[in-house]
Amino acid sequence: MNPFVMQYRKLRCQLKYLASYLDLDPRGNQVVRRTDFKRCPRPVLLLHGFFSTRRVLEVLEHRLRREGYCVWSIHLGGTMDRFNTHRIDELARKVRGKVDRLYERHPEMGPLTIIGHSKGGLIGTYYVKRLGGDARVKSLITLGTPHRGTRMAYLGCATLGWFSRSMWQLTPVSPFIKRLGEGAFPRHVRLTSIYSRDDVVATYPSSVLDVDGQPNVFNVELSGVAHGELLTRRAVWEVIQRELALGYADEAAPMTSDAPPPLPVAQAAASGP
Repeated sequence: MNPFVMQYRKLRCQLKYLASYLDLDPRGNQVVRRTDFKRCPRPVLLLHGFFSTRRVLEVLEHRLRREGYCVWSIHLGGTMDRFNTHRIDELARKVRGKVDRLYERHPEMGPLTIIGHSKGGLIGTYYVKRLGGDARVKSLITLGTPHRGTRMAYLGCATLGWFSRSMWQLTPVSPFIKRLGEGAFPRHVRLTSIYSRDDVVATYPSSVLDVDGQPNVFNVELSGVAHGELLTRRAVWEVIQRELALGYADEAAPMTSDAPPPLPVAQAAASGP
């Protein structure tokens, strides 16, 4: 087959997948507040990804509430006051302000866990590593987060980069990604990256963390999980449960064949994105 035709078909499939992931409903950030922060020993903050809204977190939020966690999310704004298109560092400062105000009103709250999907994981990473978030956060779990940048961001720059500066931050060669990767992650905060080689948005190995010399940093690889499915698949949820238990120093959840243990050494950590 003509190689240009093959590339065209591949690009068309990727665009179709991206269209299915994006949540463009303007009501997607209208959520019902259910958390009682006055009784909140195990708070969990959820951060969604680029060009989506808080609605994509519904399944994960339901599961967490069922297990007794105090779950909340933040309206990250963006284009038309939605869709999470602002700069990552700017949004991390917004998270810091929201978290600080919440703990000022409810100082009895327990240590915070952050679960970030895609770009949301980078927002959480910047907050913990660069803005003093390690004083509040016990553990950070990222789902399909391009810690090394992702090649798919080049496509995003060509289509959405004219109004979203954060898209340029997500490329493998972006100065932001390089600076964020410098230095060790705070040793008293557990950081776990959950990813899949079947993710065509955060393509492998963009989500693989450098664990060398960092005993608090882990990678967990799951097979057959697409980018958006990292928020809904049972196998991912089982890993999240175990990571939450470890982060809150509870007894670890039992292992299953679908939920491998954290990898002590990142796979292909030396490979470029």
